[in-house]
Amino acid sequence: MFKNRADAEWRALPLAVSLSALICATPALVTPALGQTADEAPATPAKRTDTKRPAVSSTKPTSPNATINLVNLLVKQGVLKEEQAQALIKQAEDEAYVSRQAAKDASSKADEAAKTATAAAAAAQPAGTKHVTYVPEIVKRQLREDIKKEVMAKAQQENWASPGTYPEWAQRIRFYGDARVRYQGNYFPTGNDQAGAANYNAINTGPPYDVSSTSFGPTYDATQDRNQFRFRGRLGMEADLLYGFTAGLRIATGENSSPVSTNQTLGGGGGNFSKYGVWLDRGYINWQTWGGDLSVSAGRFDNPFWSPTDLVWYRELGFDGFAVQARHEVFEGFTPFAVAGAFPIYNTDFNAGNNLPSDPTNPDGSPPSKFPSHDKWMFGGQLGFNARVSPEYAFRFGVAFYDFDNVQGQLSSLCQVRSASDVCDTDLTRPSFAQKGNTYFPLRNILLDPPGTGNNTGGTNVGLYQYFGLVSQYRPVVASGQLDIGVFHPAHIVLDGEYVYNTAFSRSYMNAQAAIYGSLMNNRGPSPDGGTTPGPFNGGNQGWLGRVTVGNKEIRHLWDWNVHAGYKYLESDATLDAFADADFGLGGTNLKGYFLGGNVGLGENVWATLRWMSANSIAGNPYAVDVLQVDLNAKF
Repeated sequence: MFKNRADAEWRALPLAVSLSALICATPALVTPALGQTADEAPATPAKRTDTKRPAVSSTKPTSPNATINLVNLLVKQGVLKEEQAQALIKQAEDEAYVSRQAAKDASSKADEAAKTATAAAAAAQPAGTKHVTYVPEIVKRQLREDIKKEVMAKAQQENWASPGTYPEWAQRIRFYGDARVRYQGNYFPTGNDQAGAANYNAINTGPPYDVSSTSFGPTYDATQDRNQFRFRGRLGMEADLLYGFTAGLRIATGENSSPVSTNQTLGGGGGNFSKYGVWLDRGYINWQTWGGDLSVSAGRFDNPFWSPTDLVWYRELGFDGFAVQARHEVFEGFTPFAVAGAFPIYNTDFNAGNNLPSDPTNPDGSPPSKFPSHDKWMFGGQLGFNARVSPEYAFRFGVAFYDFDNVQGQLSSLCQVRSASDVCDTDLTRPSFAQKGNTYFPLRNILLDPPGTGNNTGGTNVGLYQYFGLVSQYRPVVASGQLDIGVFHPAHIVLDGEYVYNTAFSRSYMNAQAAIYGSLMNNRGPSPDGGTTPGPFNGGNQGWLGRVTVGNKEIRHLWDWNVHAGYKYLESDATLDAFADADFGLGGTNLKGYFLGGNVGLGENVWATLRWMSANSIAGNPYAVDVLQVDLNAKF
């Protein structure tokens, strides 16, 4: 048959002419008119003399050419003989071949003539003359088609010409976010000591506190119940930069720059429907290689250390600095992992300095001086493994060590303080953020006025304006474990546990400091004689948490559910109170108690949460609080 459509069209033309001539020349081939039967058709002028027709195959293949199909049909119906049909087809093929050859020869001769004419014209023109070659219209059309195909191919590849799609670079950017509306009830039982609930964070982030005053300084609320409606909103973006690099940003709500809360209390921040602030919550660059087994992060990113509970780290805490994470499956079901990093906690301001004489005993002969920097860092490392014993059982374990460098408070050199604007050389050793629970002491070694003069009494350890620093050093070791039982999948039973021990803690040192600073140091026991003199230091350096969760591991769909219950015990100086859970006991360390709660899915990525937390202080002044949280969550 024909090789292509062009062949079919060339061959169809002479074949159609031949067939038309054949039909016109043979009256016997005329078919009945429209609406007539075979009996009503005009009679033929001559009768056929042959009584037996040649055999024709009934399985004649169908041709892509309509004229040849018609010839074959006429043969099948007995109008044409097989030999006549083959002769017509061969004639058509011969005529088509002659036509193609003629066209080919004509095109070749035209090309040669055009080349000759162009060469002659070029020879006749002087040097430097520019020529514009005539481009036939058919060539122009072909060029337009080629350019169009090239542009459309590029458009399809980069997705900028397809409705509803984005360019390739835009498809490598992922947006995500979540929103939460919360009711929180804070209920304080009777017996709390309001006077002993000192708010060291308010003191250290504001003007220094006048310790000689008989009025109470800044304190946490420990007696009045509070009801709050709060909102949290976060919007993030992560971009795939190729070659293993990604970059991310996230903004979040928040009443202040607290590292452990992105909540915004409705009606807070001035009230009267005033607008709320938005903070930069994440900003990082990450690089992964070896199929994701090695990851390097820099900037402000999620906690790189595995921590199944919030005993040491608040679950939403962001880390500033540099971290390396590595993991590798050594055999099926067993994957060791390691994490290491360095994180700046505080970086000294360039303007930190003393505007007073550097020698308070010789104010006229000593110029003002600037303070040396007092940067604070946290260095951490963790080793652990994931083990999947079977499809129904998985176990994870890790041990971490954290070194909080330069966070311990330091007593200043002799310092003259006459107003709240005066500074001393160790003021920078105070925490720039704290919750509550750690043990604090006054940092300033104030130069006392002679008795009866100036603005203080001259008594031992008595001064006007004080800042407070951490008494202990902090180098905690944290052991973490999790057992996942999936026998009842999709419902799971998950057992979480964590233990922390501050290796830098010294009880003898803490007791010695308590003897020096008296009531200006917190976490003291009751007076041994029942008087007003505080007892010895009764804080500690250990903590643990146990929790059991039953239900779906993640709440994603309608009616997904889980419930949990646990107990927490975290002594005063087991870890820094600044980074511990902000909800249990309203934040910090030196707390013990139970908690329980649950989640239920209300739709796709929409769920409700209910939590009840009951906490009591371990050391120091009596303090207890029950917290109820009811959340409506959504993420996208």
